[in-house]
Amino acid sequence: MSFPYEYIFKYIIIGDMGVGKSCLLHQFTENKFVPDNPHTIGVEFGTRIVDVNNKKIKLQIWDTAGQERFRAVTRSYYRGAAGALLVYDITRRITYNHLTNWLTDARNLTNPNTIIMLIGNKKDLEGQRDVTYEEASTFAKQNGLIFVESSAKTGENVEEAFLRTAKLIFQSVQEGNVDLIPDGGVTKSNNVLPTPTSQEPNNKCAC
Repeated sequence: MSFPYEYIFKYIIIGDMGVGKSCLLHQFTENKFVPDNPHTIGVEFGTRIVDVNNKKIKLQIWDTAGQERFRAVTRSYYRGAAGALLVYDITRRITYNHLTNWLTDARNLTNPNTIIMLIGNKKDLEGQRDVTYEEASTFAKQNGLIFVESSAKTGENVEEAFLRTAKLIFQSVQEGNVDLIPDGGVTKSNNVLPTPTSQEPNNKCAC
């Protein structure tokens, strides 16, 4: 069954291997946590239709591999992304230290209006925290990013991350800052319900 939607937004999820990118995707699109999820080879893909300001929007989400050997392949998916989710693991400082490199790629390979959301994942492992909320929040502010901590395992703030990004993209669309072009990060869909129209009364005799 095909569900009507008005826009399509392209997302990419980027960050080091093992930070939980695929788990965030599964939690958001399937409402489930996949423990011991195998590392992504190249890219993984998922979709979900959401409601933003009473508009149905289809999110096309590309989950990219974090290994360096796949970077040449995954960089091609940055093009035309309307939203980028930049993920690190709050229990592994090295994944946080690599954010600058990922952010540089995102800035260089996406368009200037791409909304970038910084996500500190694995919030459920608070006892193993290696990066403070305040530190990451400061990094986000310095780089003009939106920031949230989440847990792909419990689902905490997963919806928030994806939907808040969608709302900001939609706002950019409404303000005319995003070009609705083929293969762009935001496209207008043909899969919408027809607008009801008033019908002329039938005055013809049926006899």
